[in-house]
Amino acid sequence: MTLFYFFAIVAVVASLLVIAQRNPMYSVLLLIASFGALSGLYILLDAPFVAVTQIIVYAGAIMVLFLFVVMLLNAPHEDTGLDTRVHPMLRPGAMRFGAVLAVALVGELVWALTRLNVSGSFPSAPLISVATIGRRLFTDYAFPFEVTSVLILVAMVGAVVMARHDAAPGAKR
Repeated sequence: MTLFYFFAIVAVVASLLVIAQRNPMYSVLLLIASFGALSGLYILLDAPFVAVTQIIVYAGAIMVLFLFVVMLLNAPHEDTGLDTRVHPMLRPGAMRFGAVLAVALVGELVWALTRLNVSGSFPSAPLISVATIGRRLFTDYAFPFEVTSVLILVAMVGAVVMARHDAAPGAKR
């Protein structure tokens, strides 16, 4: 149980620091730490395949993509503009919506904690093999899998186009 609390605290603190950082590079690195802590939680839940997938897919591939985009955009600090005018997300409607979402999260946590067995573990899920997951992923879900890869490629090309510095007026690109 000590490891659970350790990984949970690391995940929560790293996630909070992701949004609190002004330097996007630190935010990306803290997001990788958060994903690592989530992977540790998956190990504690006896889901090693999900844990390894979490590390390979999120911390490995997608975070490298984010890091590449942050470095490509050369954005050392976030420019928030909160000092000069009221930010649109700080309007009362958005604040109420955020409060409703926070209450929903607390309700979900209470529901999940009341579902615990006497042994202190969640009800076990049916066993699914890695071969079954692979077969379903590359047969039944092959199209969504490929669409996701194309979407990531389009996002990367869009980031390159957006980051391209404008040449001097009258010069060809």
